[in-house]
Amino acid sequence: MTVTRTTGGRRRPQLAAFLRGRRARVTPADVGMPPGLRRRTPGLRREEVAQLSGVGVTWYTWLEQGRPINASAQVLDAVARTLRLDRSEREHLYQLAEVPYARDRETAAHRVSDEIQGIIDGLDPHPAVVYNARYDILAANAAYLDLFDLPALRRIGVRNVLWMLFAVAEPDCPLVCRDLELPVMVATLRGAYGRHVGEREWESFVRRLSAASPYFAELWNGGDVVRPGPRVKRFRHAAVGEIRMTSVSLSIDGMPDCRIVVYTPDDEESRRRTAELRGLRGGPVNAEREIPPS
Repeated sequence: MTVTRTTGGRRRPQLAAFLRGRRARVTPADVGMPPGLRRRTPGLRREEVAQLSGVGVTWYTWLEQGRPINASAQVLDAVARTLRLDRSEREHLYQLAEVPYARDRETAAHRVSDEIQGIIDGLDPHPAVVYNARYDILAANAAYLDLFDLPALRRIGVRNVLWMLFAVAEPDCPLVCRDLELPVMVATLRGAYGRHVGEREWESFVRRLSAASPYFAELWNGGDVVRPGPRVKRFRHAAVGEIRMTSVSLSIDGMPDCRIVVYTPDDEESRRRTAELRGLRGGPVNAEREIPPS
């Protein structure tokens, strides 16, 4: 008879090995304990980890042995602090223990590095932008500002593309198929929201945008969920007319809740109009057209 091991059964030995390895590298001095005599353990003892973490010795021993026991996020956090795990190691611990990992609200990105800014600037004449999971605009290149250079959008003064698109009347919205595109964006937002339920910034954002836009509130209450993916979008611009763009999302190492979105012309006419739009720029982006501060 063939025995199929479950995902949990494969992860438990990995969890056991990971905890033993992390425990071995933490010395008593690291946690303010005397070294003691005749210590054969290279790092902390199991009972010391349990004591410092505020959990039972038997429970921690079983956890480190890879037994199928339940572990809460609070207990795993305590063990992670004792073992001095960094953010990547903490997330790995959660994955091995099969506990959902919620990133701290305080770690949410609000800016990008000069290297990332240089990458999206280098993508010009293709519009490129860095969004976090809430669609805050963390960085954009000049071509993106060209594409969204509409007076109605500039008057909003909010560094968030959902606010920009929901707060304007439909004739002023740069998306041609507004009723097709906005539901997808809200469903993408809700897909990310599951990782941030209860966080003050997220709850406030949803509440304020729902109050500002009944259409957003209707879509949000619908509960649809999708993941970001490539799409062909149609934009309108008063100077050059309609432009068809393919949008592609790219992940960013070290910024798991953020993505670069790049727009490329979908046909030859759109390519010509994109070049025409760039020609209207007439030099560097002036301060009036820059993204307003958060």
